[in-house]
Amino acid sequence: MAGEFSFIEKLRQRAEGHASLTLGIGDDCSALQVPDGHELLTSTDLLLENVHFRLDWTNPHDLAHKAVSVNVSDLAAMGGRPLALYLGLGVPRSFGAGQLDLFVDGLFEGLADYAICLAGGDTCRSANGLVLAITVQGHCRIGQRVTRAGGRAGEDLWVSGTLGDSALCLRRLLARQSCSTALMARHFRPRARLALGQALAEEGLATAMLDLSDGLDGDLGHLLRASGVGARVNINQLPLSSDFRAHLARQPELIDLALCGGEDYELLFSANPQKRADLERLSQRMPLPLTCIGQLSAASGLQYLQADGSAYRPTAGAFDHFAD
Repeated sequence: MAGEFSFIEKLRQRAEGHASLTLGIGDDCSALQVPDGHELLTSTDLLLENVHFRLDWTNPHDLAHKAVSVNVSDLAAMGGRPLALYLGLGVPRSFGAGQLDLFVDGLFEGLADYAICLAGGDTCRSANGLVLAITVQGHCRIGQRVTRAGGRAGEDLWVSGTLGDSALCLRRLLARQSCSTALMARHFRPRARLALGQALAEEGLATAMLDLSDGLDGDLGHLLRASGVGARVNINQLPLSSDFRAHLARQPELIDLALCGGEDYELLFSANPQKRADLERLSQRMPLPLTCIGQLSAASGLQYLQADGSAYRPTAGAFDHFAD
């Protein structure tokens, strides 16, 4: 690996300016200007080798691109527009100069995809694997941000895209089985639903929203607790890809991956039933599938219903870093 200061200089030279970035890499702090009438949104994330990713499965280019996407996804979940990303990087001695170059290329490709700038960060030597600590900042008009707490009983529950593909890919990798190109893309190169989140917020369509990082079961639980409501979800209405359905036909128990698997990075949101036609038009305009999977209820708790109306209980739960 090249020296730390030469590496930082390389990043500084590649970091492009942004209209809102008044002071970038090179000082003790960066400076950002938020448009009048807007508020600053900030999210942070930690990615650890052999906890969140394995370098024997993913290349540094895809890892960096994914790191950008999963953090921008948090801005999408609030209806925000991206401003800046800050990268904290702990690099082990085993991570060579060529790998670092691939990582940087993937990082800047991801930044360009979402029109977000690298505004600063920190680097150090890591004694225990590759460490990424990322902070993203964005903005939204005051009064337009969508939180997890706005859901009300009687509203519809919607989800974008399809569920379970990333978890199915991971399951097959762990079992040393092959994955289709489509499944690999969903796991290693997820896309933040930034344009969708902005439209849902700015057009007043979503009442509560979050992105699906820990799985539908766990993340919906966060929304229900914040909103003080319950929910009924129809299993037969879950949006599934053709790849996922093909595996599900042979192994029905895989439905739990669509419910609890995690790393979908789709948007889950609630909306007034009177907005159904508007959401269908938005789906066509994106274009991106938007599926109503159930309703919020006044009764507490989360209930899954099968096609015949009987209750279903997943055998797995959402991932918990602190679970024994």
